[in-house]
Amino acid sequence: MSDGSGRVAGKVAVVSGASSGIGRASFEMLGREGAKGVGTARREEKLNEALEAVRAAGGEGMVIPADLEDETTADRVIDAAIEAYGQVDILVCNAGVGWQYGEEHPGTMGPVHEASLENWRDIVGGVDLEGYFTMIHAALPHMLERGRGSIVSVASMAGLTGLYDAHAYTATKGALVNLTRSMAITYAKQGVRANCVCPGFIDTPLIEPAIDLFRDDATRWAMVPLGRAGTPEEMAYAVLYLASDESSYCTGTALLADGGCISRSFPAAG
Repeated sequence: MSDGSGRVAGKVAVVSGASSGIGRASFEMLGREGAKGVGTARREEKLNEALEAVRAAGGEGMVIPADLEDETTADRVIDAAIEAYGQVDILVCNAGVGWQYGEEHPGTMGPVHEASLENWRDIVGGVDLEGYFTMIHAALPHMLERGRGSIVSVASMAGLTGLYDAHAYTATKGALVNLTRSMAITYAKQGVRANCVCPGFIDTPLIEPAIDLFRDDATRWAMVPLGRAGTPEEMAYAVLYLASDESSYCTGTALLADGGCISRSFPAAG
């Protein structure tokens, strides 16, 4: 914030997938809470809209249109952040795909028996996992050199439970949860924390094919104990907590924000 206050005041936060959904909400919230934000995503127009929202709230930041499937992107984004602001304190890895991607790329969100090896590689070897690795790989040396940093990955409840479809997707999200735990125990002594948020059904373009299900009363209560999809802003609060010093005793955490989905063993009746 312009007066130097806020929950992440004085910090520099890099956010991938900052043009929409949870990434955009996190980029805007971190900016409102005092961080200098560096947002990256493929869609320049949407990135600029997010940056304007940050500035309108008194925040400061910059955006870098780029595609994480280009292996040079992560280094370029982190280098730009350090050149502009001198440090990277927070890394939010969010860029990824969801059920909407399956409509555009048939087979990628199916179960194993319906997916081809190409479908599998499209998800596991693409931005949904490799993009997280490249961003962390680029930012981590700078955090280790300074002896502090907070890495927050946006995973999914599907990283902690099974789904009837989207098997490649669930594999990547499970990998992100365990990568988070592994980094937590490896880098704790060097002052770098690693945590992840595990959202459930969130009203973003990524799950647009499933959103209509929430218009039916019986279905929405059967899907989610709270009876509704979550909002990107609700997830951004979880990201903000893990990114900030308020969570200084949290590392290796997989914070569920799923409306209660995986807390029950059977769907709701009646």
